[in-house]
Amino acid sequence: MAENISPEAKSFVKTVMITATFGGLLFGYDTGVVNGALPFMAAPDQLNLTPQLEGFVVSALLVGAAIGSVTGGRIADAMGRRKMILILAVIFFCAAMGCTLAPSVNVMIPCRFLLGLAVGGASVTVPVYLAEVSPADRRGRMVTQNELMIVSGQFLAYLCNAVLSVTLEGVGNIVWRYMLSIAAIPAVLLFFGMMKMPESPRWMALKGNFDNALETLKKLRGSDSAASKELQEIKESIASEASIKQFGWGDLMTPWVRRILFIGIGVAVATRFTGVNTIMFYGTQILTEAGFGRQIAIIANVANGLTSVIATFFGIWLLGKIGRVTMFKAGILGTMCSLLIIALAAMNLEGSPSLPYIVLSMTIVFLWFMQSCIGPCLWLIIAEIFPLQLRGLGMGICIFMLWIFDALVGSMFPVVLDQYGLSAAFFVFVFTLMIAFIFVHTCVPETKGKSLEEIEHYFRSGAKTL
Repeated sequence: MAENISPEAKSFVKTVMITATFGGLLFGYDTGVVNGALPFMAAPDQLNLTPQLEGFVVSALLVGAAIGSVTGGRIADAMGRRKMILILAVIFFCAAMGCTLAPSVNVMIPCRFLLGLAVGGASVTVPVYLAEVSPADRRGRMVTQNELMIVSGQFLAYLCNAVLSVTLEGVGNIVWRYMLSIAAIPAVLLFFGMMKMPESPRWMALKGNFDNALETLKKLRGSDSAASKELQEIKESIASEASIKQFGWGDLMTPWVRRILFIGIGVAVATRFTGVNTIMFYGTQILTEAGFGRQIAIIANVANGLTSVIATFFGIWLLGKIGRVTMFKAGILGTMCSLLIIALAAMNLEGSPSLPYIVLSMTIVFLWFMQSCIGPCLWLIIAEIFPLQLRGLGMGICIFMLWIFDALVGSMFPVVLDQYGLSAAFFVFVFTLMIAFIFVHTCVPETKGKSLEEIEHYFRSGAKTL
């Protein structure tokens, strides 16, 4: 089909991709900006946050994201992908401005929760939209682009935080409001950009609107024959899916399904055992605790964001070279060793001028292994192990558990850091990573090079090896 797509259609598809992935950029920015904003926000002359309240401010977004990820897909199925993204853009804008103007923590927390609903909805809707508008030969690249936009959004947040903390030093602690307000800009661009984008042709066909689906495919493919052929394939796919019995909640009690669900949830939670979001959300506090000044810590976090972007590129390349389980275990070992060094250094070098530089270098190493080895494997493994009948429900449960565990870690970390210090906080993650390694080594099958049918047969038959 690729050879029939005109250059104009390729350009249009690229425009659709860039526009839609502003949702991923917002996802990344809104989850990353709190890293630099929180120390200013917590000041006595601002929101006067205790460590417990800091945890609530961070975890409110994560709880909202858990709910948004579960409900977002169903709403998008009912209303349409494009309309859902437009709604998310409005929520992103209103919640960002609500956080920016929040006069107290009692307003901040609900606004962060609302922002989380948009983040969770975007995490589900944007990849589906991209998959359904892209040509078959470019689908993987387009969907992966959303992951790159997420880490790019986090990098942009760290960069903006660093620039604003330096250029607006004279405004004092109120600078956090400027940091949060920037999120409104891509929300506006997403809304007005999506106003000009087409609805998913697959969704229109699913609703029986074949004429509009065909017209949209003609614009996206630039060829009447290619559009007609793809519409026929979509019709056949819809008919095939309609004939398949979808699993419901009751089917989750089937032994082989329970095993898949156990592995899927385990993989999702194992990635959170790394404590990655403590680095992403509390990086400034960690570096400050290690010995950097607040402004230097904010600037140093830019290196963490840049590392995440480069490591994601490397991880996408690495997926085609080695097995998923091997890659996952290498990531766990790499993150565990880097956190162990941080914990030991914090315990033995407290007050040393070398400590902050050791912590910074090890967080960079940590993020390299996390984003290049663990992050890509998470989404791929849980997508491959669930059979078609269970994929939507199963992945929804796994992602929900991921966000909930993120919220628990996010709410507890500042309290542990305040009461027990940097060393104890990271020793906890070293211990949980040991558990994660044992789980992956003993429970997760290697799926590289196996068809989805082979994987399903492996679980159904209860075989010991795949």
